[in-house]
Amino acid sequence: MTIDLTNAQTTARVLTEALPYIRRFAGKTIVVKYGGNAMKDDTMIASFARDIALMKLVGMNPVVVHGAGPQIGAHLEKLGKKSEFIQGMRVTDEETMDVVEMMLGGLVNKAVVAALNQQGGRAVGLTGKDGSMIRARPMKIDGHELGQVGEVERIDPRVITHLEAGGFVPVIAPVGVGENGEAYNINADVAAGKLAAVLQAEKIIFLTNAPGVLDKQERVLTGLNVPQVEALIADGTIHGGMVPKVRYALDAVNSGVKSAHIIDGRLEHSVLLELFTDRGIGTLIHG
Repeated sequence: MTIDLTNAQTTARVLTEALPYIRRFAGKTIVVKYGGNAMKDDTMIASFARDIALMKLVGMNPVVVHGAGPQIGAHLEKLGKKSEFIQGMRVTDEETMDVVEMMLGGLVNKAVVAALNQQGGRAVGLTGKDGSMIRARPMKIDGHELGQVGEVERIDPRVITHLEAGGFVPVIAPVGVGENGEAYNINADVAAGKLAAVLQAEKIIFLTNAPGVLDKQERVLTGLNVPQVEALIADGTIHGGMVPKVRYALDAVNSGVKSAHIIDGRLEHSVLLELFTDRGIGTLIHG
């Protein structure tokens, strides 16, 4: 058996480049929002699971908050139910809420947990209803009723901190609970940002279906501070569906999270590439 020295040297360079980041983030909480578009097949889920398991193995405390928008939409279509959106929020009646809980807290959550456990991640699946972790109230947008769509009222992080201390990876489905025990559909980006703020996380990473924030020549921008991001929104460089995503990132940074990252979750090992390489692969926003 011969040794490929070129590949071996490349591997060594990658490992040495990662070392200072592993040291810097050891013991730190990193919230990862895992979007439904980044879990299209088993290969993508397995790649994500290996990234999270490795983070835990080298001493970080990853907390996963996942969505399931495409999966919920597909199941509602099978039931012959058309989804209605108001400013990106899915109007959620009682029947839709049943599907949301089934997909978020059931199928998708358990699939992510199983993938992480297969990679040695010791994951535990939760919803925001567990331990009354995410308390919510009804959301209204410009006077429109959205049914059982909720906005976060407060977060009790004790379940998460106990799991972290025990060496587990919390995997959270963003279903909130109201004062009378009713379930609320919470936007996963919002839930992840609020959790990151309460946990005083080192970082929050949003996995999306885009490379990051792009300039007008469609080049990825990074190393942005809050005023720069606000200017990019004001001049229309950041537009469309990226605006709310960036707003959630800004909210987290303004609430004490050290940095927010918007990266392409469709790329294999995107989390590791963003965390452990000098250049990263997406957009980093800091205070």
